[in-house]
Amino acid sequence: MAGLSVPALAAETPAAPAHQPGDPATDAAKEIPARHETSGSVTIGGKQIDYQAVAGTLIVYPAGWDDSAAVMEARTGVKPDAKGDAKPEDSNPDASAAMFYVAYFKKGAKPEERPITFVYNGGPGSATVWLHMGAFGPRRIVTMNDTHDPAAPYKLVNNEASLLDVSDLVFIDAPGTGFGRITGRDRKKAFLGVDADGRAFAHFITQFLGVYGRYNSPKFLFGESYGTTRSAVVVNDLQNDDNIDFNGVILLSQILSFDNDVDEPRMNPGNDQPYVLALPTCAATAWYHHRLPAHTGPLRPFLDEVERFASSDYLLALQKGSDLSAEDRQAVAAKLHDYTGLPVDYILRADLRIDGGEFEKTLQGDADITTGRLDTRFSGPTLDPMSESAQYDPQSSAISSAYVSAFNDYSRKVLGFGQGQSYLAETDAEWDMKHDVPGMGKSDGAPNVMPDLAFAMKTNPTLKVMLNAGFYDLATPYYEGIYEMKHLPIPQKLRSNIEFAQYESGHMVYANEAALKLLHDNVAGFIRRSSGSALR
Repeated sequence: MAGLSVPALAAETPAAPAHQPGDPATDAAKEIPARHETSGSVTIGGKQIDYQAVAGTLIVYPAGWDDSAAVMEARTGVKPDAKGDAKPEDSNPDASAAMFYVAYFKKGAKPEERPITFVYNGGPGSATVWLHMGAFGPRRIVTMNDTHDPAAPYKLVNNEASLLDVSDLVFIDAPGTGFGRITGRDRKKAFLGVDADGRAFAHFITQFLGVYGRYNSPKFLFGESYGTTRSAVVVNDLQNDDNIDFNGVILLSQILSFDNDVDEPRMNPGNDQPYVLALPTCAATAWYHHRLPAHTGPLRPFLDEVERFASSDYLLALQKGSDLSAEDRQAVAAKLHDYTGLPVDYILRADLRIDGGEFEKTLQGDADITTGRLDTRFSGPTLDPMSESAQYDPQSSAISSAYVSAFNDYSRKVLGFGQGQSYLAETDAEWDMKHDVPGMGKSDGAPNVMPDLAFAMKTNPTLKVMLNAGFYDLATPYYEGIYEMKHLPIPQKLRSNIEFAQYESGHMVYANEAALKLLHDNVAGFIRRSSGSALR
């Protein structure tokens, strides 16, 4: 493996047997790291890049795990507690997770001169098949731009938008997904939660840096959706618990404060912020589907107008609550009709507050068509015309088979990993949303990791942050991300460390081929600028 320093620990081992979470065999399984190496090449910007690919697993443990017992057992072959008695004070809990990853290393590169980017999707509880096969891996799945893909066969092509031109890449699947498995006592509690998941990823990354000799490389995190939540936790853990500073954090389709979620804001009455932050996305969606009564010009100037209204007249009207006059209420409803295409009487009956699911069901409801959530450019047949909200996401239904099928084929035939195993695209386990806010203690409400990112930026003032978002994303509206970034509790002088980029696409920006190219160019430029002297 040219240019890499790989200790004996990383020597090729057979893949661990697969077990479904919850099966008795899972608890009894002895997890061991697994890996398989292959070589390949990708052409980006007319230049061929030769790479070494490694598909494998690393074993991680819950917070508080003490590796001294594992080291002793590895050296002597004897467990410290020969009786196997479980003690309440035991610092080595039974739970462990084999986290699956695929890493791509440019051949011949010096580690200290070559950035490395850790990439993951969100969920929570999602594998990283989406970013791997749709955005930055060396091979990309070809899907339709805004309509449902036909069934197999699917097509993989050379990915001109891969980030291998500027960085080595490590695609990490969350615990319990991909070819990784969670085992042992209290395994769900140990890994499936805001803090537990963050610690698992931080543990994975520290191990990876040691195994592959990358501690002295420029380092980046790239998270999508819930992966942005994770990134805020992980970068703070790595920098302030593990003493590993990062060069940059790249966020795609951000949600840091879940009180801003527009899916079910009625569960939190009195908080009108989600409606305000989602309005520009609703307007962009109505513009895309030609549902606006008047606006037919370019998108961006129109959105500038909607953003101004959302953050001024609309916000003030919602804050007045029952004190809003009938005349003003009618005027705001008329304006919302102009910006969303929804009927005025419907807007009034909704008390000027329409959540994401209601908008998705109603925008094209007169034609029995449901609008997408992750990417509102997509549409599909309405499942129940009498329902109040959308009952599925047309974009997710349109592309999921292509991505998962393509990766299953690619992993076995190209990467040589996964024979006899099942690839889990997601876990449906319940997620622990409690969060230990840095310096403030445990929060039992909706998680908000803005303090984590702010803490990381203040303790490492050289840390750069990039926010990428699609105009047609109603899962994590682009204006929500902008609002959160502009309300981070950081000094004014650190705000120049944050960059913003928006795209005419949805949650998975890369699902639009033109947006994918722009995303590559923007992220590649960010990595170059943030890597110190490594790429100069």
